[in-house]
Amino acid sequence: MAESPGCCSVWAHCLHCMYSCHWKKCPKQKMQTSKCDCVWFGLLFLTFLLSLGWLYIGLVLLNDLHNFNEFLFRHWGLWMDWSLIAVLLISLLVTYASLLLLLGLLLQLCGQPLHLHSIHKVLLLLIMLLVVIGLVGLDIQWRQEWHSLRLSLQATGPFLHIGAVAGITFLAWPAADTFYRIHPRGPKVLLLFLFFGVTLVIYLAPLFISSPCIMEFRDLPPKPGLVGHRGAPMLAPENTLMSLRKTAECGASVFETDVMVSSDGVPFLMHDERLSRTTNIASVFPERISAHSSDFSWAELQRLNAGDWFLERNPFWGAKELSGSDRKEAENQTVPALEDLLKEAAALNLSIMFDLRRPPRNHTYYDTFVNQTLEAVLSARVPQAMVLWLPDEDRANVQQRAPRMRQIYGHQSGNRTERPQFLNLPYQDLPLLNIKMLHQDNVSVNLFVVNKAWLFSLLWCAGVDSVTTNDCQLLQQMHHPLWLIPPQKYLMIWIITNCVSILLILCIFLLRGRCAERNRTGKNAPSLLIFSEFPLGSLPTRPISSSLP
Repeated sequence: MAESPGCCSVWAHCLHCMYSCHWKKCPKQKMQTSKCDCVWFGLLFLTFLLSLGWLYIGLVLLNDLHNFNEFLFRHWGLWMDWSLIAVLLISLLVTYASLLLLLGLLLQLCGQPLHLHSIHKVLLLLIMLLVVIGLVGLDIQWRQEWHSLRLSLQATGPFLHIGAVAGITFLAWPAADTFYRIHPRGPKVLLLFLFFGVTLVIYLAPLFISSPCIMEFRDLPPKPGLVGHRGAPMLAPENTLMSLRKTAECGASVFETDVMVSSDGVPFLMHDERLSRTTNIASVFPERISAHSSDFSWAELQRLNAGDWFLERNPFWGAKELSGSDRKEAENQTVPALEDLLKEAAALNLSIMFDLRRPPRNHTYYDTFVNQTLEAVLSARVPQAMVLWLPDEDRANVQQRAPRMRQIYGHQSGNRTERPQFLNLPYQDLPLLNIKMLHQDNVSVNLFVVNKAWLFSLLWCAGVDSVTTNDCQLLQQMHHPLWLIPPQKYLMIWIITNCVSILLILCIFLLRGRCAERNRTGKNAPSLLIFSEFPLGSLPTRPISSSLP
């Protein structure tokens, strides 16, 4: 690597100190970057890409992080919203790798050797290990999240393309600098092939980018309706009458919940098989803290408080702070019976959608659970049309006894005789659905659970009828998708971005080539060679006379 002027300047020295942790003065004779150091620089670049990719994964999975929190609670018994911790940790890793990579690039431009210190090497290996462990754990425990990531590219693809173009343009100067510094022909050709090959792939990436939000404004479907997931769990304790009221206030039309049956046959609202997360069972029945929720009688369930836990540990980081009156109401929440919920929902003009969570096999009502629930619905004497029946168990009997009740299906039936009118599916199934054809068959589609604005915008553009959400107050305030680009406008953005990048890259290579040529010609100039033969102050003072013929 050729030595550049001013290699021992204060600026270059500081960069070298931070990158290699060598705080001594620059040596008189510069050391060259070894092949091992080049390998470590490549690993640094790979670590940067991995940590940046993991940050993207983390931001996408924030939509589903509540499931991760509940998973850890079931295994550790400790409730905490891990979203803030996860994002901060990954952001620190990305920042560290980014700064170290920037130092390496600046050192290369200054002509300094890339001697990465052992501390940085250990930290880079640790970051790569953490990323690999995270990816393996994600693949083992939450493999469906890979579908979420592929779906997120439809929302972020156009912007990731612009970012990739900016990144490859930024790397043009180090690439050009390296190209003109190395002398063997083989590495020079390989460098050009790799750089411009990657650049071409990035330029052509929009050919493979498709998004429902690349559409004309006039074609935008109506805004999806909102279904409160266990009510409004960011505004009130989940599966309570307060949560039901908050669901109506934030514009949702359906309250989604889970139904269990008590030991004496009363259907009640509860999601967990253990009561320790959403009630104060530890203080009321400390000896039965690990018992199944259905093993308690209705009288025992009524003794539990179902709201204090929400005030002690807000399940969602960033949720709206409760007012004084709301805090007082939350303190007095109890476990509601399904019949009481239906009556309150009818008064609020809300529909109820619920799934059934069967009791243990030795439970008294294990075989008659469906009938007990249906009897509670009929006993409430509410309009049958306000009840959305989701369970598949004994569906024919339910349709016969309550024909006006709306039947909700959690799958696309392959049976031609069974034509569902309402589908309730995970949002990851969106690529498998033909929304337009389903609408032609008068089938409504609800996708769950949608908590982030980017995902809601994508489903809005796709024409989904409704979404189940934990954050109904956020989605209620959205009056249009986050972005909507007409196809012609997106094509112009694509072409302009690529053209500007091409011009900048060509200019960078031309300017760097001229600098390299100027350095070569400057060092070989005869005038410089003549004066370099004489020390300063010892030039000949006697005039040189020419001999006449």
